[in-house]
Amino acid sequence: MKKLSLILVLSIITGCSEKQPLDEPVKETVSNPTIIATNLTIPWMITKTDRTFLIPERVGRLSEIEEATGKVTPQQLNLQKEIVHQGEGGFLGFTLAPDYDSNQAFLYHTYLENGEILNRVILVERNDSTWEEKSVLLEGIPGGRIHNGGRIKIGPDQKLYVTAGDAGVPENSQNKTSLAGKILRMNLDGSIPNDNPFPNSYVYSYGHRNPQGLAWNEKGTLYSTEHGQSAHDEINLIEPGKNYGWPVIEGDETEAGMITPIYHTGEETWAPSGIDYANGKLYIATLRGSKVRSYDVESGRIDTILDINSRMRDVYIEDSTLYTVSNNTDGRGNPKEDDDKLLSIQLSAIRK
Repeated sequence: MKKLSLILVLSIITGCSEKQPLDEPVKETVSNPTIIATNLTIPWMITKTDRTFLIPERVGRLSEIEEATGKVTPQQLNLQKEIVHQGEGGFLGFTLAPDYDSNQAFLYHTYLENGEILNRVILVERNDSTWEEKSVLLEGIPGGRIHNGGRIKIGPDQKLYVTAGDAGVPENSQNKTSLAGKILRMNLDGSIPNDNPFPNSYVYSYGHRNPQGLAWNEKGTLYSTEHGQSAHDEINLIEPGKNYGWPVIEGDETEAGMITPIYHTGEETWAPSGIDYANGKLYIATLRGSKVRSYDVESGRIDTILDINSRMRDVYIEDSTLYTVSNNTDGRGNPKEDDDKLLSIQLSAIRK
């Protein structure tokens, strides 16, 4: 396989020169964010209404948090199949329906069937503090103790996008008949969109190892973050029907018909998770990397935005406020007092 240097790849894609600094810290990195809520347990995704957050916790809980006071109100989940928290599985994705006046949301969780670990996407509806399962959009997504993917978001096209990991079986990713190692796309009723790249298939892109971030820019371009093997974590620009190479290639490796990432971390490990986009930059929560970083999509520059020596799971940006959650209670971190936390920082306060 041919190899290109990372800087050359970025130069071709972004137009930056070889002398452009790609990993130079900002002049001021936030180390004292505002603490909104504490004592969460493996929070996995940030969903926000006008005044409250709804935070899924991997152990199988859903917490509603008042932004002004930090008050946490546990929610009741009434599902047809039990949430199974094994390894990296459990209650993962949660996103509100576009018309939240309907009190509906989409939920992604791990379950067991005939002794097999699987994942499913369902529609739930709120009645006071109880969320009741209303319908199944998709079941039987391969799962495992590792690599369950789990990010779900509604795109600007009003379709539901779902990341599915390879479930620890790398060959799943190149098998287009398997839902594992893919980014999936569906209508909000769970049906397959007519304009999906493969006929009668939820598969939108394939060749993924464990994608955990989804974000769109103002033009509707989709980006995803993905866990590499032994470093080489990726930021990918996602196009329908494209093959992103796992397990055949990683990093700068190339192969006919396969897409290389627009950025990868080389020999450094980030374990990137949730992402969001604002003003030309992707903001990335990193687990092993223990920081929130930004990636300038035009120049390829990486900056550290938040550094509190914590595993970071997700980011959510509203106006100039970035919200994030720590993940020190996930079994791989060193929990601190009152972990895990929901935090906020003002992006406008960071001097470039």
